[in-house]
Amino acid sequence: MTDKPDWTGSRLRVEIGPVAHGGHCVARHEGRVVFVRHALPGEEVVAEVTEDPGGGFCRADAVEVLRAAEGRVEPPCPLADISRGPDRCGGCDWQHATGEVQRELKSAVVTEQLQRLAGLDWPVQVRELPGGLLRWRSRARLVADPSGRAGFRAHRSHRVIPAEDCPITEHAAVDAVTSRRWRPGTEISTAADSAGEVHVAATDRRPRRRGAAPVSRTVSGSGVAREVVADRSFDVAAQGFWQVHRAAPETFSEVVARFAAVPDGGVAWDLYGGVGLFAAALAEQTGPDGHVLLVESSRGAVADAQENLGDLAQVACLAGKVERMLGDDTLSDPDVVVLDPPRKGAGREVVSAITDRRPSRIVHVACDPAALARDVGLYGDRGYRMTALEAYDAFPMTQHIESIALLEPAG
Repeated sequence: MTDKPDWTGSRLRVEIGPVAHGGHCVARHEGRVVFVRHALPGEEVVAEVTEDPGGGFCRADAVEVLRAAEGRVEPPCPLADISRGPDRCGGCDWQHATGEVQRELKSAVVTEQLQRLAGLDWPVQVRELPGGLLRWRSRARLVADPSGRAGFRAHRSHRVIPAEDCPITEHAAVDAVTSRRWRPGTEISTAADSAGEVHVAATDRRPRRRGAAPVSRTVSGSGVAREVVADRSFDVAAQGFWQVHRAAPETFSEVVARFAAVPDGGVAWDLYGGVGLFAAALAEQTGPDGHVLLVESSRGAVADAQENLGDLAQVACLAGKVERMLGDDTLSDPDVVVLDPPRKGAGREVVSAITDRRPSRIVHVACDPAALARDVGLYGDRGYRMTALEAYDAFPMTQHIESIALLEPAG
């Protein structure tokens, strides 16, 4: 028995097949699957293999387009140019496609994941958010290369690609970082808030003393971002969680409220509630005689939520892991549950705990199509069916998609 050859560094001429979850398309060569980035379905390309684990698949980057698909465009960022080969920024996946094609590809991904993992035949149309393909991002994370220049990591690598600009990020946010030099290895976060203030923080992952913990420091701004959604102000730690697309918070809040439809005087749970964005919308529906319970594991976010929603007496905020808090039998059964879990999804334990309470509606927010589909399948096992789904291109040029699903008792 002979070992399979390692194709790393090889250049393959391949026909590009369908899009797959993960920001790449599927090709085949000599009986093996090749996951090709920076290509489009229907193209013929030369792909350079970047990673070969030795099994039935390998990973590659398109380095030459022999036959282009309709919808291919020149990337607006030089760090995404095909001529750079594997030496490209890993932040964007689809800069070589028009916005329409990007949304078609993302629609196909969500549709396929729901069919494969949840057994649902549910055609999805990913919707566009206001603002276009560029300068939509209000928050970003960069890292300093060995010479102190800020940049982004290459795909599936710790290697830093220095950047003077990032066309998908607001000018003020990126300029505040790329206009100066940093200690090598420093991780930098930047956020431009609704009030126009830019907050930059730096974390030194290479402490000067052996055994010392990483040190974070505020470089500019107050460190507390002020965001405004539907005439309500939200204070959130500049390094904390907030939707990065400028138009996303208001759009998602409106969709969540529309799907939730909490009755006046009703009870709603807001799980993984952050600083209170969705809880504020739910509180409007319940009115002063209702009750909204926000659960969030970050104590800092809960403190912010309490300040942000301090005028809403019907809202209670609890700090703790959702899995543990849902086991509290003293909590009132909810009419509606809203949850916005991390990228990995809610999982069996959380889905079971929610469905045990038999809410009339569950509004599930997801930023990963595979995790969404797995959770939808779990809801199905517990007697809930998906009755509505809206998906949004909240991360143009990248593979990421935000989906909001409504689930109701079956039958």
